[in-house]
Amino acid sequence: MTIDKSLRIRAGAIRNRNVLTRAERLAKLQDADRWKEGDSVLGMPKVRVQKISLKKKKKVKGKDDEK
Repeated sequence: MTIDKSLRIRAGAIRNRNVLTRAERLAKLQDADRWKEGDSVLGMPKVRVQKISLKKKKKVKGKDDEK
């Protein structure tokens, strides 16, 4: 049986995930001073995941391209 393309390790590392692990959520909350040492890990506040989109660069015509 073959593995689905979305489940491969190569493809999984490239994509942005919309769900963070508990450790990642704690790190983001600590950076924003919304979680302190000793607070309960149950009922943590939500953490927004921002997606990064890259704009395509415009082609610049050079002297060689004007033939």
